[in-house]
Amino acid sequence: MRMLTSSIRADIDVVAFDLDGTLVDSPLDFVAIRQELGWQDASDLLQSMAMLPDEISRQHAAGVIYRHEMQAAEQSVLLPGVLECLSQFQAQGIPTAILTRNMRAATQLMIQKLQIPISLVLTREDCAAKPDPEGLYRIAAHYHTKVQRLLYVGDYHFDLTTAANAGAQSCLLLNANNHQFSSQADWVIAEYQQLARALTS
Repeated sequence: MRMLTSSIRADIDVVAFDLDGTLVDSPLDFVAIRQELGWQDASDLLQSMAMLPDEISRQHAAGVIYRHEMQAAEQSVLLPGVLECLSQFQAQGIPTAILTRNMRAATQLMIQKLQIPISLVLTREDCAAKPDPEGLYRIAAHYHTKVQRLLYVGDYHFDLTTAANAGAQSCLLLNANNHQFSSQADWVIAEYQQLARALTS
């Protein structure tokens, strides 16, 4: 892990982002979802839903998750510096993408509501959910580059593991609750200005 303070432009062709906690702040309450469904506090929502024994149970769980995700999307706000950073990337011709575990409907709502200028967006309905590397492979292929020249920016260990599984470079956006993941990241930033400076200077 290194703080991203110098230019890495020569090593990066594409920048992909996680969504929740990385580009946007949305009040998605995973604890409340698990409590409503009667699941263990540490359970992964998508894995838990896939392991349910029948279609009725899976449909019920999907409905609960859908309601929570849409409510959170409606209340989402951009994180500081996101639009400025993306604007600089556009000016420099740096391709961007989003890879998220969110469902498509909530993702599209946030992108439209917050006017996020990224057109290549992969949700859990478009490819295998993180930490499976499929999404990053597809993004690299879309932009005709090697996945090793893709930088994936996220805020959680799923994001860093996904990058590692794909052979991509990872960048952790620090917040008050994720410093324990720093050692898993290739790069660390505290604010978007650092990312913009490293890729446009």
